[in-house]
Amino acid sequence: MSTPPSPSAPGLRTTPRTPRLPGPRTTGLAVLTAATLVLSACAAGPGTGRGAGTDPDAGPDQAALTGAAGAGPVHGGVIEYGHLQEPNCIFGGWIQENFTARQVLDNLVSHTEDGSVVPWIATGWEVSEDGRAWTLRLREDVTFTDGTALDAEAVAYNFDYWLDGGNGTAAAHLGGFYDHSEVLDEHTVRIHLSAPFSPFLSTISQSYFGLQSPTALQSRTDEENCTEPIGSGPFTVKDWKRGEYIEFERNDDYDWAPQNARHQGPAHVAGIRWNIVPDNTSRYGSLLSGEMDAIGEVPAVNIAQAREDYDFTQYITPGRPVVMSLNTQRGIFTDQQVRQALSFATDREANVASAFLGTVPFEPSGYLSQTTPDYDEDAAAEYPFDLHRANELLDQAGWTGRDPDGTRTKDGRRLQALVVYGLNSIITPDGNTVIQNFQEQARAAGFDLVLRPGTPSEFFGGAFSTPESYDAQVGYWTSPHAGILNINYRPSTEEAPNGANTTFLDESRVFATIQSALQAPTPEEVTERFSQAQHELSELAPAIGLYTQTNTLAVGGDVTGLWLDPAQGGPVFHDAHFTSQDARDASGTLTPDTADIPDTADSADAPVENED
Repeated sequence: MSTPPSPSAPGLRTTPRTPRLPGPRTTGLAVLTAATLVLSACAAGPGTGRGAGTDPDAGPDQAALTGAAGAGPVHGGVIEYGHLQEPNCIFGGWIQENFTARQVLDNLVSHTEDGSVVPWIATGWEVSEDGRAWTLRLREDVTFTDGTALDAEAVAYNFDYWLDGGNGTAAAHLGGFYDHSEVLDEHTVRIHLSAPFSPFLSTISQSYFGLQSPTALQSRTDEENCTEPIGSGPFTVKDWKRGEYIEFERNDDYDWAPQNARHQGPAHVAGIRWNIVPDNTSRYGSLLSGEMDAIGEVPAVNIAQAREDYDFTQYITPGRPVVMSLNTQRGIFTDQQVRQALSFATDREANVASAFLGTVPFEPSGYLSQTTPDYDEDAAAEYPFDLHRANELLDQAGWTGRDPDGTRTKDGRRLQALVVYGLNSIITPDGNTVIQNFQEQARAAGFDLVLRPGTPSEFFGGAFSTPESYDAQVGYWTSPHAGILNINYRPSTEEAPNGANTTFLDESRVFATIQSALQAPTPEEVTERFSQAQHELSELAPAIGLYTQTNTLAVGGDVTGLWLDPAQGGPVFHDAHFTSQDARDASGTLTPDTADIPDTADSADAPVENED
């Protein structure tokens, strides 16, 4: 049965917005009252709240900077970086596309490690007293790499683009809240919301909100904008050989890095070769051999050595952790007692410690990762391993029979569930071990979990998007704030479907609590209401926490200044550089343009110039 949305929830847009085209600029009212609420922070995760300090004299507050701070920059050279997964596009709604977009697109604001938001393309901002209008003042010297000005018109165009299908994850964050953009003057834009949205600044710090040239978006094909988006960032896309590598080339005109960058001006290196190395052994081996200067997703078995021998960083991603979402609309998990029983049935903490060799934290919460602001430890701890309690709940639910293999039965049905997950696209090989261990342990309570690893094409093509397609699904969703609960638990309707609600939960009480948290006027009220939402969800038990989604980075001694973005944990190469001229000179070069290749048999032996 469908439940009506909370009366306080902003309505989701059901008709398309008229695309914004370049034209006369409108004028607006005077600057609004400034907000002074400071964002809250939790461990390495960024915070939430309506306002943030914008003191231009504030020093950099880096997230996970690698390398010695005193090392002088050596200019030039190409960093060889090894990455586990290949994006579908450079910019998109998947976390892997977030990582690549960070190299070529700029954002309006940037997150720091302490949870505050600092200027980037926006130099300052004010929020109206009712929380429904954000006025952003922009830098006046920024251009996209095609020559288009990054001005208020461009920012307004991008907001409309994101919400009208340009980025599904951006739309999931702001859908139902964003109303329209108003250009006040050439370098001032006002974002109008249909309701207050406390984590607005935190939200737009993510690379899902990377700014692209409106000229490019309107004049080029979707494929061109997918493979070579035109941004204003420190690099441009030079070449992409799918299945092998992506090459990023320095933007020599870049001079508008975020306030928390380590330096201003163009990148130190000439480029990056982003190598796709899906095999764990090969990827770590390439670092050992010196073929790679840095790698991401260090395999669990190698983390202890990487901590000792390399510049190693681990980032615990805020948002929804890796969880098992239970289908509340069809199958055995429509029964709340059965969901609660599975939550108690396995020793998840020991399972995670075994699979990841103690290198990845266990996450008891099925709703928020422990680094997410407003995480509630008490709600997270409500389902410890208790096989006796799991059996009691299943007996009460009527699953009292047993098949010869030990699977419980009720009215001739087996206590069986199909569990789907994206192996090597969403779930790593180590994560696959966690799922297999979970399957085996659940047998003791009488569950028969049938595992079904899905291919990337199946998952991204929507094969597992309906209540009929699975009983449980394993996945995660990154977010710098607890507003991820709105994305994951907004009830889906025919007018406004919500594919991110993988439990298909339709609970007006929970949704109303989440909406009240997003619209709360003070950080204290935000925390209180998100805590309430986590306890309400825990009682319903639509998801089971497994482990935190983490990003790891290991950097060899020839490179320094590489850091992880606090909003999402992706590598940032703008500040990276080689530690010596010898290391720079030994680095590779980017693939030359066809027109630049000498037409001689001896071209491979031609000397290569390196920068000083």
